[in-house]
Amino acid sequence: MVKISLLLCFVIVAFAAANVSAAKHKVGIYELKKGDLSVKFTNWGATIISLLLPDREGKLADVVLGYDSISGYMNDTVYFGATVGRVANRIGGAQFTLNGTHYKLVANEGKNMLHGGHRGFSDIIWKVREHKKEGRYPHITFTYRSFDGEQGFPGDLLVSVTYMLMGKNRMSVIMKAKALNKATPVNLAHHSYWNLGGHNSGDILSHNVHLFGSKITPVDHELIPTGKIVPVKGTPYDFLEPRTVGSRIKDVPGGYDINYALDGEMGHVKRAIIVHDNKSGRVMELWTNKPGLQFYTSNQLVAVKGKGGFVYKKYAAIVLETQGFPDSVNHPNFPSQIVSPGQVYKHFMLFKFKTK
Repeated sequence: MVKISLLLCFVIVAFAAANVSAAKHKVGIYELKKGDLSVKFTNWGATIISLLLPDREGKLADVVLGYDSISGYMNDTVYFGATVGRVANRIGGAQFTLNGTHYKLVANEGKNMLHGGHRGFSDIIWKVREHKKEGRYPHITFTYRSFDGEQGFPGDLLVSVTYMLMGKNRMSVIMKAKALNKATPVNLAHHSYWNLGGHNSGDILSHNVHLFGSKITPVDHELIPTGKIVPVKGTPYDFLEPRTVGSRIKDVPGGYDINYALDGEMGHVKRAIIVHDNKSGRVMELWTNKPGLQFYTSNQLVAVKGKGGFVYKKYAAIVLETQGFPDSVNHPNFPSQIVSPGQVYKHFMLFKFKTK
């Protein structure tokens, strides 16, 4: 009888522990709403899964690409709506040297690392620290503790991402990271695929773009920066005056996938880009404190089944990743991404939406 009771107690304790563990690792859907702006998230990858905006006639549409179910995001390979890191974009050779120590990272794009490796921040369950659905400042904060050696990166890192709706049709994103015990590179980015006509409206080649970056960091055949920083004036990369995405895209092999060095003072908040869809009248402005903007025209989308069964194809959206320059750890002339113990990394984005 004693043996049975002890066994029963063990089973009850184990069952309770399993339930606590499951609760801690629950993947859910969360919403923020203010006026006509409604945004839904999942804590899988601290990801935006939908964003509803009115057009000039007041008709609502979801302007970010994505999936119908959480399982779609768990099996995603294109980073729909995700928070990417510890280091977004590419690191050449999946390696770097810092303070005399050579670090070999987890390669997941040939010999290189992309968006934090095989299991970056887009593929983990974040904790929800705070969530206020409505009110004056609806917001949600996701947190994650990245461990020393994760995907090869040095040191423990405390990370948070806060999305907040503010004013009329504005959304801020604040990413923070604190290095606890070792210097480490940090470059977090947001990876929504935007189509202001609606996620299922076709391609974005007619979207008008005004991009406030007079230089780019050119890349080699593996999309790794060469280390140069060159002017865009007179090239197909020149959006210093507004023009459509498709106006010169045929002159760019494969489509746009390049980092712009944004104009304005380093570390100060500045306007990065204005995107306008003339058909719907929707306009989006993006402001940031980061020095770079990756402008990507979803060149690698190939028959991806998305929301409502709609199939996303090449040029179905644009991705606008404000960031530090790609592969900065291997280019001393690029702005540093190194965060030392006690320092706090901060990445600010402001999205302004309107119609005209």
